[in-house]
Amino acid sequence: MKKRIAKQPSRRTLKTSRHKGHPERLDHRTLLADRLLAFLAGKEKSVGLGEMIIGLDLPRHERTSIREILAGLEKKGRIIRQGNRYLPAGDAGLIRAVLELNSRGFGFALVAGAAEKGKDPFISRSNLNGASHGDTVLIRIISADRARPEARVVKVLARGITTLCGMYTSAGKKGFVTPDNERLPFSVLIRPGNSLGARPETAVLVEMLDYGGDGRPPEGRIIEILGDPLSARVQIRMAIEQFELARTFPSRVEQEAAGLAPLTEWGENRLDLRHVAHVTIDGDDARDFDDAVAVERRRSGYRLYVSIADVSHYVPVGSPLDTEAYRRGTSVYFPDLVIPMLPERLSNDLCSLVPDQDRPAFTAILDFNNKGQRIGQEFGKSIIRSRQRFTYTTVRRILYDDDRKARKAHQPLLPMLDAAKTLADLLLRRRMKRGAIGFDIPESAITLAEDKVAAIGRAERNRAHKLVEEFMLAANEAVAETMDRKGRPVLYRIHERPDPIKVEQFTETTVAMGLSLPRFELSPSWFAGVVKAAEHSPAQYVINNLMLRTMQQARYSPENNGHFGLAAEHYLHFTSPIRRYPDLVAHRALHNLLDRSGGKGEQPSIVPGGVSLEEAALHLSRRERISVDVERNIRSRLSCLFLLDHVGEEFDAIISGVGAFGLFVELLESFISGAVPVAELTDDYYILDNRAHKYIGERTGRTYQLGDLIKVRLEHVDILAKKITFLPAATDN
Repeated sequence: MKKRIAKQPSRRTLKTSRHKGHPERLDHRTLLADRLLAFLAGKEKSVGLGEMIIGLDLPRHERTSIREILAGLEKKGRIIRQGNRYLPAGDAGLIRAVLELNSRGFGFALVAGAAEKGKDPFISRSNLNGASHGDTVLIRIISADRARPEARVVKVLARGITTLCGMYTSAGKKGFVTPDNERLPFSVLIRPGNSLGARPETAVLVEMLDYGGDGRPPEGRIIEILGDPLSARVQIRMAIEQFELARTFPSRVEQEAAGLAPLTEWGENRLDLRHVAHVTIDGDDARDFDDAVAVERRRSGYRLYVSIADVSHYVPVGSPLDTEAYRRGTSVYFPDLVIPMLPERLSNDLCSLVPDQDRPAFTAILDFNNKGQRIGQEFGKSIIRSRQRFTYTTVRRILYDDDRKARKAHQPLLPMLDAAKTLADLLLRRRMKRGAIGFDIPESAITLAEDKVAAIGRAERNRAHKLVEEFMLAANEAVAETMDRKGRPVLYRIHERPDPIKVEQFTETTVAMGLSLPRFELSPSWFAGVVKAAEHSPAQYVINNLMLRTMQQARYSPENNGHFGLAAEHYLHFTSPIRRYPDLVAHRALHNLLDRSGGKGEQPSIVPGGVSLEEAALHLSRRERISVDVERNIRSRLSCLFLLDHVGEEFDAIISGVGAFGLFVELLESFISGAVPVAELTDDYYILDNRAHKYIGERTGRTYQLGDLIKVRLEHVDILAKKITFLPAATDN
């Protein structure tokens, strides 16, 4: 018996229903008042009544209405009258924001300067007023009687989308481009002469000419033909365009980078650490090496050297290089491509800690006792010479597989590596003892072969990764503690306590899945206990993911609020200045401290001129989230390409989500996500049990519950929507 569910409209035609409590439709006078306020907001000088009538293209019979509306706005303090002319008041009731739409046509206004996304005003489809995703707009709050305020777009100040990628189709002499970005639920008209000769079903890049309105469709012209949308490289290019990532550096930035000379002379202000047996440990395909480590066994314990490429030596504050690096905020990684924060002259040359070359660095020298407790620290600009470029695989073979051949090949470095292994184990045990949450969520690795997706599987993460991670965490904590103790401005990496309501929901979910939880307390150690309890459960992966979604997002802040997940009182990012701008900020701040530049009053700038640390924290947190979104988007695109030739095949999966739409599953071998629509479960009428996170067959009693292992058959792949549909395999019926 098939569940009786109304057919869902497509993502291109889905309309937002008016939710309960939605305010009534705005009347003509209210709309006219908004138009007047928006018109005045765009003027630098006072405006007369005649100018308003002409500027707004209003019929002359509206003169009386306008006068009454202006009088009302003046009484409310939203405008100022100067004789017969008007100016907007300081509080005109309009708020500047950036519009963020979703595929269902409604969205949220990201208010400038607001860090709490949960309070961003909701904007229904009927209140968009011609605005589109990414637009900078003026909004007016129309309802504030619920947890999230509701607003209406009054005016579009600037368009956010000037170019877009999509699929070209022709209809007679005209053509249309359907954007591949689901946040843009419309098609763009391409008139004859603007198609650049594109063929149907080709991926193209379109420049917007007209955003439409009053019954007119959006219109554009094709400026580049990208090619076959079934090509992996075309899909990567489309993702780059969707997120407006810069593929090249401005010429002034490249010129500055090309003119940089390697540091060959250094004075007394640099520690000469070339005698220390530094090594780099990275992935097989790493191209830049921004951190090197060394460990010395001492009578009192261990000395750890964490030496980081001295990017700040080559990138002065406010230079073209610095301004562009700040704008990008972070490097963005693709399966066979990186869009770097810094030009290759720096990232792969001057700042790369390659073996057998003298390189300027910033070194944290940390002393630990035999229990792994930090008992001393020293920081300084340095000069180092890496002895060896190791990979994680090689270090694993040397230290953890006891590979005799590998150990013999690197005999001179064995004492250092063995000491590093012992120290890393001590640091990990201390970190776990204090309550750090140690979940380790596996990630997928995508392999390309020319234009095809050759494989998607589990990314290797071995104990050598954790060794390096422990040393980086130790350095980050030591620098953060020093900066906090000295009261120096810097950007901390903070992770705030989770929302108790979300924690309660997480607890209910995990208990419904049959997990026995430790006695509750809102602390990192409680979450660490949940991770431990789930270690041998088939649903371990799902529980760890649910926990991750329960947590707050880590972000940058000039205030030290600690790091909940690490159970650390002090934390910042210091170890990757080649690819993360906040690390460069930490280097500059630490340099100023060591150089005694400024006291607790006026201090040298550590971010580009005119930018406060609060603004920098917000901007860099957003840039980081964009990079995460890009990488997730790429995985979705390439997962679709990979599965196109596997329709009808069966896979082992786990149910990772249960909702009104149906089930969400992840394939066990590749971590590819997809959906099982409940409307397609035709063997029974399934009832959703929200509290238990499962569907129950009314006749058979069969259940599909969160965390269950299931065998699924691939039913459909939608490249444009980047969605994958599965059905339970026949063996499960």
